[in-house]
Amino acid sequence: QVQLVESGGGLVQAGGSLRLSCAASRSILSIYIMGWYRQAPGKQRELVASITGGGSTNYVDSVKGRCTISGDNAKNTVYLQMNSLKPEDTAVYYCKAVYNGGQYWGQGTQVTVSS
Repeated sequence: QVQLVESGGGLVQAGGSLRLSCAASRSILSIYIMGWYRQAPGKQRELVASITGGGSTNYVDSVKGRCTISGDNAKNTVYLQMNSLKPEDTAVYYCKAVYNGGQYWGQGTQVTVSS
């Protein structure tokens, strides 16, 4: 199993930046893939960015050039650096891990971008 704890959300003005953290209970090198998802009110949860244990990354088109996903193996933590934030980025952001055939989610962290 994998436990995930997110942090770093908050209220920021449009154009600002936030860095979200997802601390895992095991080495992220052992995890097949980790991703950041978000869910806005009334909308489906969507993938924002993902990173494999080998370091390959993927981003949804709406955040390309503004967000960077990265991992710190020593801290077992995956980050999502978000820049040039827009009001439409407002959502609850969740961390997900795919490990040993199972999927694990964190509790979520709220990101609110004011215009």
